[in-house]
Amino acid sequence: MTNLREKNSTRIICIILLISLTFIAIFPLLWAITSSLRPDTEIYKYALPFQWHTFIPVKFTFDSYKLLFTKFQFQKPIWNTLVASFVTVILSCAVNSVAAFGFTFFRFKGRKILYALVLVSFMVPFESIAIPLYKVVYQLNWINTFCGIIVPGLADGLVLFLFVQFFSSVPSGLFEAARIDGASWWQIYLKILLPISKAVIITAALMVFINQWNSFLWPLLVAHGRNIRLIQVALSDFTAEHVTLWSSLYAASVVSALIPLVLFLPFQKYYVEGITSGGIKG
Repeated sequence: MTNLREKNSTRIICIILLISLTFIAIFPLLWAITSSLRPDTEIYKYALPFQWHTFIPVKFTFDSYKLLFTKFQFQKPIWNTLVASFVTVILSCAVNSVAAFGFTFFRFKGRKILYALVLVSFMVPFESIAIPLYKVVYQLNWINTFCGIIVPGLADGLVLFLFVQFFSSVPSGLFEAARIDGASWWQIYLKILLPISKAVIITAALMVFINQWNSFLWPLLVAHGRNIRLIQVALSDFTAEHVTLWSSLYAASVVSALIPLVLFLPFQKYYVEGITSGGIKG
């Protein structure tokens, strides 16, 4: 009887702890959603002490969302970011999977050193290479173009690492049999390897998409024109020198957070599977 009570007490404590952690995690999003649905004058009026009106507006209004897509034309940065993100996902998965295929199935001089350099590349802070990279993009006349936004982010050491880890776990006998049957390396890559790599491809795609969607420094440097700006840079439109349009800023933040969330949730099972398959092999 005592053991049963102890188990129940432990379970209750765990449930309370999980609920508390969940609330802490979603609190910023709840605050942003409720703040986007109330006038600016009401946002901080009920902030402290906590009460029902902290999360439930006294006056519901969708004016901030209307202003977002009429005055600020926020649909343009959303479209630019979607285009840049999806193109980056497709090209990055293609480039990194082909590179991983080469590292996994071909033996050449300097292979281990080159692979080690690739792994080191994703540990280097982007801020340390932003200026040299900007000079290269400037010399190529890619400022305020999608090429300048997309191309520098295609080769990703972490994504390549995930592909290498997964490809290394595939039985080599499968490819030897295909080679004996006369299949070329491109046929093996396209018709055998890619179809069984769904989990790692989705994982890599989600990682690349989220990184591109949340990118701020690089788009700020190379895509500052109003017609090419991405969503994180466009958030600065709501902050002026002497005033901040808080409700519109919160509305834009909610939109920028919900779009990747909606895309991530249906694929979270494959994301976990892809991370796990790479982690077990490593």
